[in-house]
Amino acid sequence: MNTMPQSSLERRSLQGPVLWGLALGAVQAASPLILQWIEPATLHAMYISLIAAVYIGFAVADGRPKVIAVEATVASVFVLTAAVAVTATAWLLVLGYAGHGLKDYWQHRRQYVANTRWWPPFCAAVDWLVALVLIVEIVVGVNLHQ
Repeated sequence: MNTMPQSSLERRSLQGPVLWGLALGAVQAASPLILQWIEPATLHAMYISLIAAVYIGFAVADGRPKVIAVEATVASVFVLTAAVAVTATAWLLVLGYAGHGLKDYWQHRRQYVANTRWWPPFCAAVDWLVALVLIVEIVVGVNLHQ
């Protein structure tokens, strides 16, 4: 019999997804160093579009038409933001990642899309770590539009 309070159990069960999210976020933040033939702003815009679209897949698996429509609309906003960020200010990339992290947090709290228990904390960790790295890079003068 487990005597831990429920909130402690929940925190512990989400620790793995968050740690994996931070690991993937670190790789994602460093990936422009490896994929040097792709402009960093373009690469991050691609990532934002990809992570936003994942919820469309979850919505389709959920099966409710309203959820599919909402998630497709929300993903479209992130894709549009990312597309504009390719040639506009890099702060839009920060907005895209941070905004998606907030969406993940909301999804974790609301469970709007069914069967996503581990995904929102994982994805929020990726999003917020990359947003933080981008903030530092922008502030110190890294040009994401090479």
